[in-house]
Amino acid sequence: MTSEWTLPPSHADLAARGAAARKRTPRGALATIADAPRDPLGILETQNRTRIPELVPLRAERMSASPFAFYRGTAALMAADLADAPHSGILVASCGDAHISNFGFYASAQRSLMFDLNDFDEAAWAPWEWDVKRLVASIVVGGQSTGRADAVIDEAVLAAVSTYARGIGRATALSPTARYFTHFDVESTRTSLDKESRKAIRAAVAQAQKRTGDRAVRKLTAADADGRRRFLHQEPTTSPIDDERRALVHDLVMQYRHTASTDIALLFEHYSVSDVARRVVGVGSVGTRCYLVLFQDGEGNTLLMQPKEAGRSVLVEYGRIEQPPGLVGIIEAHGEGARVVAMQRILQALSDPFLGHLRSPVADFYARQFHDMKGSVDYNAFRAASTL
Repeated sequence: MTSEWTLPPSHADLAARGAAARKRTPRGALATIADAPRDPLGILETQNRTRIPELVPLRAERMSASPFAFYRGTAALMAADLADAPHSGILVASCGDAHISNFGFYASAQRSLMFDLNDFDEAAWAPWEWDVKRLVASIVVGGQSTGRADAVIDEAVLAAVSTYARGIGRATALSPTARYFTHFDVESTRTSLDKESRKAIRAAVAQAQKRTGDRAVRKLTAADADGRRRFLHQEPTTSPIDDERRALVHDLVMQYRHTASTDIALLFEHYSVSDVARRVVGVGSVGTRCYLVLFQDGEGNTLLMQPKEAGRSVLVEYGRIEQPPGLVGIIEAHGEGARVVAMQRILQALSDPFLGHLRSPVADFYARQFHDMKGSVDYNAFRAASTL
């Protein structure tokens, strides 16, 4: 430490930087749609080359279910489009896939039900408006997919944008520490909703509270004569793996203990691996390597973990955004799984304490609990506020 000291920028300093950025790229320019040559099928084909071949048709099937399902699976296409359009140049920690179905519920370490972003596979640094654009576009596509009138969709978009602006305004009035401790628990926000929305939230909360690891173990496994639980395979969603992949997963489990926090690593001393299965998840993630690892202690208690492949963020690969040295260093040292974990901890107020990252000769991975009260609100459940 030296005797020299520089005062960090004030709110006024930061506001001046924002005003200067707005002069360079006026807000109206952010509405410009890129007109560069596009190869959407080529982008999807490139992604499919690194995926499990027999699952690629399932990815296409899930994405073709509706326009919104296609949108969910094509964060790479949107990143490529945004890369060729004007942007603010103000880079922030971004989700990269901030559509309406990637907000939802999960349990905190204190077992309270939280509401926040819940998917960070594509998270990296990017212009602040990219997440907002993806969120707003998802409202439009989701609204059209469910037959909402244009006026109702417009109302929902304007409400989302104005709520975002108010949230930013409130956040800038707080100290960095106060912002760090801000979080959204379900109970404190439910009273601000209208009757129909509260009804939809109640149903979603009840469903999320049922989605526990213990319940998943009861549904997905069965005990043999020795009391050892094994997965019940339901292909293609849950399927067995060969000995080579089983050895890989066991190696990943040992690595995980070194990247998890000390208290979690100690907790795992009470468990051993009972069984492993391949798991197909999501829409855009179909074909990436994902496993379920079942742990069991001496009394038959279980813990269900999910290692999932982490590839390069679409914000980097297709958005072409240069990442800050700190994040680049994390990726170089520990892989893309470490990026996902780091960005999740930045973007979520409270995160899964079981988060960890690991590497293999095949791919990078991150690990998390499976079905720890994770759930989302079905946008079909919300009745339009307007009768138009």
